[in-house]
Amino acid sequence: MPDLVLNPYESDAFNMVAMTQNINKFPNLYSRLRQMNLFAVEGVPTRSVLLEWYEGVINLLTSQPVGAPGALNQSGKRKVESVVIPHYPLDDVVKPEEYAGVREFGSANQLQTAATVMARKLMSMKNKHDITLEWLMMGALKGIVYDGDMATVLVNLFAKFGVSQKTIFFDLDTETTEVEEKCEEVTTLIREHLYGEIMTGVHAMVSRVFMRKLKSHPKVVEYRMRNPEAQAALLSAQDRSRFFEFGGILFEQYDAKAPIVPSGANQDFIASGEGHAFPVGTMDTFKLYNAPADFNETVNTLGLPYYAKQEPRKFNRGTDVHSQSNPLPICRRPEVLVTLDDGAAAA
Repeated sequence: MPDLVLNPYESDAFNMVAMTQNINKFPNLYSRLRQMNLFAVEGVPTRSVLLEWYEGVINLLTSQPVGAPGALNQSGKRKVESVVIPHYPLDDVVKPEEYAGVREFGSANQLQTAATVMARKLMSMKNKHDITLEWLMMGALKGIVYDGDMATVLVNLFAKFGVSQKTIFFDLDTETTEVEEKCEEVTTLIREHLYGEIMTGVHAMVSRVFMRKLKSHPKVVEYRMRNPEAQAALLSAQDRSRFFEFGGILFEQYDAKAPIVPSGANQDFIASGEGHAFPVGTMDTFKLYNAPADFNETVNTLGLPYYAKQEPRKFNRGTDVHSQSNPLPICRRPEVLVTLDDGAAAA
């Protein structure tokens, strides 16, 4: 009697720990915001996080006669809000016919293996987790984090912290607009709302339309003609078509887009004619919380960026593959988030 054919995935190389380690090692293809190291990553053992906000009160003291009682100290407001960390599961399947008798890509006579197909599936799945995380991070920089359908609000940071959203209208269609003064409004707003935090500069992710109007504005063109050396030195190591420094802000053209679930139509991460400014070099203003997977073996453990697991299908007719991520990027000081609009404020 011939030996039974064994499941090729019944080895230590395909257990939950090994697969999770592998998927976490794959390179990030859609992660401009992660490349900036803006969000400090923190794994948490729960499915939600508590955001604690303390508003300090600073006021001038008036002198009193010696021996008189002191003024009553005023305490700040303390507020705690709970936010649920979203859960993003993604499933696939590896079927025997995907590698049985199939030539390996780029090879003359080598056949594909189960491991090759599994790695390709995991990479494809991780790419989807990555672009989703990029979208969530962009939402955190806007102050309102939307789900993958780009309509459902996961968390409105302005509402959670009880602060108003700030918008600066650059009025770039008007030739006489003092663009540098608009930039100063942005940087001043951010500095005033750091509340003891530090920063090394102000960065702004802007749409292609906003960047084009900014660079071609007469006041900006005049500045660029007066200071060609400074601009060239600043951006010598960067792509000058995507970066532009002006008025104390480093503007970056951000062209990320992704299909909307479930329609499949591409959606820009930043609306045409808009931008979003935020401080860089902060200590704890931006956080990325990762919750643990909903597996028996990961309960109450610190969350990882990605998880992967597999199990054989009925009668070993293939292998089901499961991946998931549980990220929540937030800004813990939403007052420092400023929306830029290339138009004029409505009357």
